[in-house]
Amino acid sequence: MEVVYFFIAQWYLSLFFQSFFHHRYSAHRICTMSPFWEKMFFIGSWLTQGSSYISAYAYGIMHRMHHVHTDTVKDPHTPVTSSNVFMLMWNTKIEYNHIFFERIEIEDKYRKQLPQWESFEKIAHNWVTRFVWIGLYTAFWAYFATEWWHWIFLPMTIIIGSLQGAMINYFAHKIGYRNFPLDNTSMNLIPFFDIFFWGEAYHNNHHKYAGRPNHAIRWFEWDPMYTAMLVMDFLGIIKLKRKFNPEKAAIF
Repeated sequence: MEVVYFFIAQWYLSLFFQSFFHHRYSAHRICTMSPFWEKMFFIGSWLTQGSSYISAYAYGIMHRMHHVHTDTVKDPHTPVTSSNVFMLMWNTKIEYNHIFFERIEIEDKYRKQLPQWESFEKIAHNWVTRFVWIGLYTAFWAYFATEWWHWIFLPMTIIIGSLQGAMINYFAHKIGYRNFPLDNTSMNLIPFFDIFFWGEAYHNNHHKYAGRPNHAIRWFEWDPMYTAMLVMDFLGIIKLKRKFNPEKAAIF
């Protein structure tokens, strides 16, 4: 069962870094942190995302574009232009590479206050490193997998970051409930499912108030990432922005 425990641990740890560092910190700037802690979160993202590691800088641009152009042809990750969740993953990969490798024109407004560590990403963000991770995962599975179905988790581990993003960006635009009647398809997955997503499943709430640290709105909703951020703020790792004006809820 070691591979199952490994997958569960990696799911929550990698999603923690994607939800907090890539999404809430990089894309939406809901808090600040020192250069030291920013580098620690870069390293933590790489160690937990492994072969599916993505740049917080490129992700921040992509996600900001998603909010500005939600559910249009200019949206870099929308199910509206993808027939299924796998096509969404593929199309998002293409758009992400366009942004990361500067193959498209990117307005300056999307770049402001984004974290960058170019020397680190020369190591973390290349195919040699990705294949090393895949080799390590495969060796771990070969040693610890005792049942045939254990191997089902290996490909999910290899693409875990992309898989997590697609689960929210596809299904939270397809099924669920809406607290706010917006001009896009964003929905909240039912609260039970958010135990797998660190508060990211409250997607309709987030599209209404993109700059709000707490994604939960109603009494039965709970955003565990917001709780984690309060702890990090208390410990001095980050400094949460205390003032939030819902009438001026900036995307970034």
